[in-house]
Amino acid sequence: MKSTFLYISLLAILLLNACAKDPFKGVESNERSIEAITLGGDLVQIGPATIDRTAAKASVKVLVQPNTDFSKVVAQVQTSYKANISPANGQQLDFTANNNQYKFTITSEAGSKRDWTVEIIPFTETILGKYSIQNLVVYGGTGPEYGGGGVMKMTDKPWVWPTTGGPAAELDNTLEFTFTGITPDGKTTGKVVNSAGADGLYANFLFTNPATDVNNLYRVIPKGESTWERDYSNNTVTFIDANGKRTTALFSGARTIDLGNGLSKTIANSAFEFTLSGVDDWGNIYSDFDKFVKRPRKFWVDVKTQP
Repeated sequence: MKSTFLYISLLAILLLNACAKDPFKGVESNERSIEAITLGGDLVQIGPATIDRTAAKASVKVLVQPNTDFSKVVAQVQTSYKANISPANGQQLDFTANNNQYKFTITSEAGSKRDWTVEIIPFTETILGKYSIQNLVVYGGTGPEYGGGGVMKMTDKPWVWPTTGGPAAELDNTLEFTFTGITPDGKTTGKVVNSAGADGLYANFLFTNPATDVNNLYRVIPKGESTWERDYSNNTVTFIDANGKRTTALFSGARTIDLGNGLSKTIANSAFEFTLSGVDDWGNIYSDFDKFVKRPRKFWVDVKTQP
């Protein structure tokens, strides 16, 4: 009896499910949006398109190089589910006729239409060129709220570094950035050469008292040739040395940075700003050893563009 009852119950459930209506049957989508854009041909796209659904506008950054042509753009536009686009994907389109913009019409599955503007934004990599190193500046110290912090040029403390080959050796160096391409995730990339100046020396970051090698903290821009990657989504530049070591900096123009507790850092031209990790050392608070070795917080390589 029990098995017969179970059999009848299961049969009833199956029959009810079979008779139930699909709540989505006959429902058509009204979605008529652009979801993503990929530009083909010789154009080099910088990162994903920016989509503004409220304004019905999509913007795509494209690297400007010799012979870049916006009059024969081939775009692959991803639309909403089951929507159609006009002009169709794969056609050559002239973006120069309307200030690097083109109008598309997206038609939903249900037949409703919406016009979208796709804009190409010419992009030039601004880091390219040659720079002279101006200063090496550190913000560090345990308990800055108690006066333990400081912002110091390394060369203002010559007694804590070697007489030869200390930070001063870096101040006649130059950095030259060249472009090589775009990474799969839209970062610009290239080569950078850190050239020793007239003295032929690079800084050897050896704190003298007590003797401590801090090259792991301050040799953030490799000697000689290395690779760089720039991420415009967070305005960072990553240096990659021959062994694959990566160091990442914010790249800042002229400005003054408020560090709190009455401390600030002024960038006169441009600077690479590295965030350093350290450990509070209350036993050495107020000392140069604390600021440079135990609790460094920020490190700036100040640079200036050469003509």
